[in-house]
Amino acid sequence: MTEAVIRKKAGMASIKDMPVLQDGPPPGGFAPVRFARRIPSKGPSAMAIFFAALGAFSWGMYQVGKGNKIRR
Repeated sequence: MTEAVIRKKAGMASIKDMPVLQDGPPPGGFAPVRFARRIPSKGPSAMAIFFAALGAFSWGMYQVGKGNKIRR
């Protein structure tokens, strides 16, 4: 369809003479947009990671101390 048929103006009319045809929202408005970050909680907690790292560090320092005794 041509612009003239849509706006009910016959022939080649100037764009200034044509009525304004503007799109609008659907009746009842648009659906709300979901924008919040919803990150699932997967994996170990922060406390579990902290205690695992503390345990690995402690075991490593124990091994270093044991090695130092043997070397002396």
